[in-house]
Amino acid sequence: MKNKLLKVFLAFTALVLTTLACSGLGSGALLKDDFSDSKSGWGTGTDDNSSVEYSNKALDVSVNKDAYFVWSTPTDESYENIHMEVTALNQSSDSAGAFGIICNMQLTNTSYYFAITGAGEYAIGLYTFAGDTLLTNDGEWGKSSLIKSGADSYRIGADCGGGVLTLYVDGQRIDSASDTTYTSGKAALFAWSSKEPNGTHISFDDFVMTKLK
Repeated sequence: MKNKLLKVFLAFTALVLTTLACSGLGSGALLKDDFSDSKSGWGTGTDDNSSVEYSNKALDVSVNKDAYFVWSTPTDESYENIHMEVTALNQSSDSAGAFGIICNMQLTNTSYYFAITGAGEYAIGLYTFAGDTLLTNDGEWGKSSLIKSGADSYRIGADCGGGVLTLYVDGQRIDSASDTTYTSGKAALFAWSSKEPNGTHISFDDFVMTKLK
């Protein structure tokens, strides 16, 4: 059932548009943001289905519609061979709602994504015009004991480069996949609701992007 729902969530149009700036670059970082500056450049907006806004020194994402997907990008720039990390504070009432990191996003929402849920599930996936393909666990969502179920926050990491995609949670490698469909693209953070309205609420903090070594 989860796999079928995932195919639905990537079919929806997202609320948030890209913007062109990001603040707080640190030594060795391509991008770095603690979201303390509400003008640092992430796409924001609110409508009846979802909301992405700066709040309490974080990027606050709420999804108010069943099986709906929303993302925000920090820049309109294309990146390749990168590692990203972000802290996701999970305030969701829906344990099946997913959230995480996107890399190599093209002009549309075609991309790679690294998703986890508050129930300890995860997936690394590819979305193309032909549809959604899960690249891990033989095309199904997996569950890892390394992803603590019901945690208040998760440190999510992703390697995206050289045809290898690797997901990390709280410093632990969860899984990897290989694919060469996209070699570069935009970066983004996302949240998705499953079947429970108003159930997905994530606050992202302490984002950093570096070059893969």
